[in-house]
Amino acid sequence: MKILLLAHSFNSLTQRLWVELVRAGHDVSLELDVNDSVTIEAVELAKPDLVVAPFLKRAIPEAVWKNTKTLVVHPGPEGDRGPAALDWAILEGAESWGVTVLQAEAEMDGGPVWASRSFPMRPATKSSLYRNEVTEAAVQAVVEALDNPAPRRVDKHVWRPAMGQDVRAIHWATDDTATVLRKLRASDGTPGVRDGDFFLFDGHAADGLSGTPGQWIGRQDGRLARATIDGAVWIGRMRTAEQGSLKLPADQVLPGAAQLPVIPGHHDIWYDEVHGVGYLHFPFHNGAMSTEQCMRLKDAFVAASQRPTKVICLMGGPDFWSNGIHLSTIEAAASPADESWRNINAMNDLCEAIITCPSHLTIAALSGNAGAGGVFMALAADMVLAREGVILNPHYKGMGNLYGSEYWTYLLPKRCGADNAARVVQARLPMGTAEALDLGLIDGAFGNTVAEFRALVVAEAEKLAAAAEIEAKLVAKRLARLADEAEKPLSAYRAEELERMKLNFYGFDPSYHVARWNFIRRIPKSRTPLYLARHRGK
Repeated sequence: MKILLLAHSFNSLTQRLWVELVRAGHDVSLELDVNDSVTIEAVELAKPDLVVAPFLKRAIPEAVWKNTKTLVVHPGPEGDRGPAALDWAILEGAESWGVTVLQAEAEMDGGPVWASRSFPMRPATKSSLYRNEVTEAAVQAVVEALDNPAPRRVDKHVWRPAMGQDVRAIHWATDDTATVLRKLRASDGTPGVRDGDFFLFDGHAADGLSGTPGQWIGRQDGRLARATIDGAVWIGRMRTAEQGSLKLPADQVLPGAAQLPVIPGHHDIWYDEVHGVGYLHFPFHNGAMSTEQCMRLKDAFVAASQRPTKVICLMGGPDFWSNGIHLSTIEAAASPADESWRNINAMNDLCEAIITCPSHLTIAALSGNAGAGGVFMALAADMVLAREGVILNPHYKGMGNLYGSEYWTYLLPKRCGADNAARVVQARLPMGTAEALDLGLIDGAFGNTVAEFRALVVAEAEKLAAAAEIEAKLVAKRLARLADEAEKPLSAYRAEELERMKLNFYGFDPSYHVARWNFIRRIPKSRTPLYLARHRGK
């Protein structure tokens, strides 16, 4: 089937649908919904059997849905209508929710239903629910819709309007912790909760803390604690109205944050050890890794490698494993070029520590998506395991033709061969676990949920650690590293990559800086790249 994806942006759900539909043998192309005339032109060029709209922010032109079967993915159960479905579900404490695939008509979300799925809600941010439960349900529903011969009408509808800041607003004098967290979670990603001169994001319970309601009471690893009437919450990210979409660690935004007391402990990196296996967790916000976080994670990895264990599992976080360097902190720096250089070198130091670790077998356990340098950091491990449904973006070029580092010129060809490595980085396309397995980028894919995947990882790691041949595997690892080093030193790969990166950061071509600026501020693309808009490249 010829399928045209129509989307506001190539977001996580759209990427997952692209991967699954291509894998199923469909001829897939994508058009970013820039304006009516461009969308109409795209349909005329593509001549699709079906248009699928997984993520839109405006109505589909009548000329499209009247002449071509058009299915809309709505993140709400059957009968739900409106632009803020998931926001309302979180705020109102819904116990279950769903996704509906319906046919586009003049009445928004009022067309016949082709398929739907439901799922239990969990206490999580809108972004996390969207990347996990909503995405899984949407993929299943779209696949069903493709084979459904007869849609059905739903008689009962519930209209949920856009959610304004008057509804999202936190009333610190009266809202308990649970209410504050629901408001923060319902607004996470976008638009955030407006609180005076600031917008608040990334809220979590601050167990054991309390104070005068509304008062900032402490700081820890960039986040700030604020008291509620029955406890406190952590605010991880903030921005001002003037900063647009530039969200930063909260302690970099709030004036006087440096004067707050430091709360002991770390929330973004921790280590635990069970049955002879070390597990290093690093659930960085949106998978972005700042210079300082890379340095701390390297230190934590080195410390883990000094423990009397034989296996270290690099666990990442539940939503993302890693997406590489931290574009927001780079954008906010006095010199983005200098901070880019510091950040990529810190990432390289971390990757080098993993690659050259002689004492342990290392496992990269990808519960969530990974992109750019985060993918290649995973390839630095001896074994790469991923949850089914994880999406990889093993390339950099979409960020202003960034060349990339993290030893990818060593790690990627070693995994899949020089020809495949060149094809992967040039394609600039998302990759599912099936393709990654075929190419040898990962060694296993299993588990439908994060909990299921991690339980299977633990079993695999403990089996590996207890195996009689563990010492022989470690000897073989050290010998292989010595042979690779003799053929071409790691330092040579790094020097060659950084020479190209220096041009990206400091050269005459500003493409990387422009692309980063647009990405951070969520500037919509003015046209669809031809590697996605295949109907325009023919």
